[in-house]
Amino acid sequence: MMMQERTHKDAEGAILFDAELSAQVGHEWFAPAYWRERNALRTQAGGRGGVAIIVTPIGECVLRHYHRGGLIAKLMGDRYLWTGADRTRPFAEFRLLAEITRLGLPAPAVVAARYRRHGLFYSAELITRRIANASTLAECLAGGRLDGELAEEAGALVARFHRAGIWHADLNAHNVLVASGELYLIDFDRGRLRPPAPAWQQANLQRLRRSLLKLGAAHPDAAAFEKTIWQPLLYRYQRTLNA
Repeated sequence: MMMQERTHKDAEGAILFDAELSAQVGHEWFAPAYWRERNALRTQAGGRGGVAIIVTPIGECVLRHYHRGGLIAKLMGDRYLWTGADRTRPFAEFRLLAEITRLGLPAPAVVAARYRRHGLFYSAELITRRIANASTLAECLAGGRLDGELAEEAGALVARFHRAGIWHADLNAHNVLVASGELYLIDFDRGRLRPPAPAWQQANLQRLRRSLLKLGAAHPDAAAFEKTIWQPLLYRYQRTLNA
């Protein structure tokens, strides 16, 4: 199904949505309270992002509020400098996800994005389809389910995106999902299309490696991690990238 990109603008801000999925998406779609009142809010997590699972007329979706991390969050919170609608983070991520879907790559289907103006700044949200019954690669590692076979699949997944020139700004074990034997990449905030090149591709891979190490993948045996996890991942990555 081809996407029909449509934009609704008003005094509050603007909503970009796929009219193939819903004829109209209003501001209420981006308010957890709206779904809670209708018993359609499944879960809501705190922390950075403010992610909620909502049950919409088109099925279960993930509602994510953009929020800064690090030290700048204390100053800016959930506000970003306004530099134009097309350069807002939700609109950029919406269009990147639309392109990813067009390319047939495994990532959440995008539903809608919104920004609201606050003078020189804006705040924003994104709605994507929920991938059901999924575990993150980090959860698989913690549960002892990350073996050589799954590592190979993760390597192939990353290679498919890299081959298409998709750069993930935060490639880590929390952003790789495993669901019903299939793997997906999620959270493409600040991601973009780039000409394929070994420099950024390898830097992206090393980010994933650091994530796994930080989560204890090499404890207590670093040599075993290299042999049973990282080398299988690299092997399948290179094989898929060069296919």
